[in-house]
This record gives sequence, structure tokens and C-alpha cells, in this order.
Amino acid sequence: MRLQVDPSACDGFGFCIDLLGELLAGDEWGFPIVKQANVPPELDSYARQAVKACPRKALQLVPQRA
Repeated sequence: MRLQVDPSACDGFGFCIDLLGELLAGDEWGFPIVKQANVPPELDSYARQAVKACPRKALQLVPQRA
């Protein structure tokens, strides 16, 4: 799975960064920046939690490209 952020939907609440700091960082305004798009298996459940916690549904998991 790959992690992606829709910047136009994001309001910068930062829940995803708190839950998934291994893959996301925050910019100076609190908006998430994807540090690593590919989600390793050991972080899959955390990535799913972060996606569910996003109040604006700006964070998504998408299938890995072949």
C-alpha cells in the first residue's frame, strides 16, 4: 500500500502525523508531508488508523503500483 495526502482537502489538524510519524512529517503550518509513501507491513495497522482518524478524509491508502 502507498500513502497519499490530498493537500486541497487537508486542514492541518495533524492527527495523522501524531499517529504515523514514521511516514509523515509536518510542515511549518502543521500540514502533513509524506516522508515515505510505501507503507511497510509492520506499519499497516497504524497507517489504517491514521486514515480513519483524518477528519477531512485527506489521507488515503492506495494500492501499490506494479
